[in-house]
Parts: sequence; structure tokens; C-alpha cells
Amino acid sequence: MMKEKKKIKAMDAVLIAIAAILALLFIYPVLFAFMSAFKSNGDILRSPAGFPTSLYTQNFVDLFQMSDFAHAIFNTVFLTVVSELLIICIVPMAAYGIERRKCRLSSFLYTFFIAGMMIPFHLYMFPLFKEMKVLGMFGNMIGPIVCYISGSIAFGTLLYGSFLKGIPLEIEEAATIDGCTPLRTFWQITFPLLGPCNASMVILNGLGIWNDYLMPYLVLPSGKAKTITVEIASFVGQFTARWDIVFAGTIISIVPALAIFIAFQKYFVKGITAGAAKG
Repeated sequence: MMKEKKKIKAMDAVLIAIAAILALLFIYPVLFAFMSAFKSNGDILRSPAGFPTSLYTQNFVDLFQMSDFAHAIFNTVFLTVVSELLIICIVPMAAYGIERRKCRLSSFLYTFFIAGMMIPFHLYMFPLFKEMKVLGMFGNMIGPIVCYISGSIAFGTLLYGSFLKGIPLEIEEAATIDGCTPLRTFWQITFPLLGPCNASMVILNGLGIWNDYLMPYLVLPSGKAKTITVEIASFVGQFTARWDIVFAGTIISIVPALAIFIAFQKYFVKGITAGAAKG
């Protein structure tokens, strides 16, 4: 027994050490960006890993003066919030219809959605942009929002479908006996029970939309402010780079995403684990 306990403790120590090393590897880029955000461009080039000698805040002033960063923040917030609201309204209904209406069509749709996860975005990127131009969604906010919604359906159907399997049918049957329509049953009875799953979707998709670079860069009109990531990348050129402004914008981009993740963290973990256990 003593040998087994020692082995277990030794294994725990190894796992903790590995976790600590991985945590340092992940946190170092964030710490590096935070330190560099308060250094001048010359200090960054002279001593990239050095600590700032003073609290240099001119980077943030230059960021807003040399670009339309305020408009870029608005575009990013608008794309993220509107896309998330529509995703939370549409994707759960699709998963609910597939999970509760067992038939050949629902099975085909489920397989079709899951198969979509296997196709990389870059493979259908150019046909997608061509279709957006035909439909008049290229060069405006509608295009990215529609793409974000459609891109979340595959994983969302899988996540919500797994979570719905753990919700007793008796609750919905009781609501039907009381005279509720299927739509009313979903929104008033089932949807409130999907809180942890909704939190997981908000975090996973929200972070992806907030940090997305390719879609806004290619779809939104050129010559105008786009999103935070695109504006930050514009300060890195072929021959020169304003790293001080890049890191200042990076910190501004990280803070809201980190705050939302911390606020929804317990719901996020609960939604992922519950969906995995019930699936």
C-alpha cells in the first residue's frame, strides 16, 4: 500500500510539473505582449524580452490617432454580438428538431452537418466568396454574420444534440398535455435548461469571431476600418513594423475576451462536461 501511494504521489508530481510547464508556455506570449505594450518601439527592438523601464503609454495614443481603431472595435463588437445572438437562437432549434424528430430526414441532416466539420474552410473559401458576391453579401456586415452562423451549425448541432439527450422527454410531454405548441415548449421549457450549453457556444464561437482575421480581411470593404485584428495587422509591413502599436492593440483585444471567459468559465466547463457525459 505504501509503495502504491508513493507511486501515485510521484505520478501526481510529474503531472503537476508538466501542467506548470504547459501553463508557462501558454502564458509567456500574453506576458510578453503585456510588457511590450508599455515599451517604445526602440526598446522592443533593442531588448525584446526585457521589462519596461517606465510606463510608456504613448503606444495607445498612437494606435487611435494613426488608425480608425475605435471604428474597428465597433465592427468587432457588432459582428460578435449579432452573430452570437443569432447563433443562440437558430442552432439550438436545429439541434432540437433533429434530436426530437427521429426520422430519415433528421438523420440525414445530422450526418450532413457533422460531415461539414470535416471540410476545411480554405477548401471552399473561394466558391463561398463567389456565392456571397452573387447574393449581394460581399463587402458588408451581412456576409461575415451569415458565414459565422452557418459555420457554427455543425459543431453546435453535435453539442446541443448531446446535451438534449440528457433532458427528460417527460417534461416536454407534460407541457404538450397542458396545451403548449412545440415552438412554445422549446422556448419556455427546453431552452432555459440549455444555459450551460449556451455558455459553451458563446465562449467557443465568440472567441473565434472576436479573433477572426481572414473573413473580415477578405469580405469587408477595403479602405475602411475593419476589425481589431485586421487593424492591428496593418501596422506590420514588408519593410517596417510598429511593434509597440501592435502590442498595444493586442492588449486591448485580449482584455474583453479574457473578461468574458472568466465570467462564463464555470458554465463553459459545465456545458462541455455535461454534453460529453450525456452524449
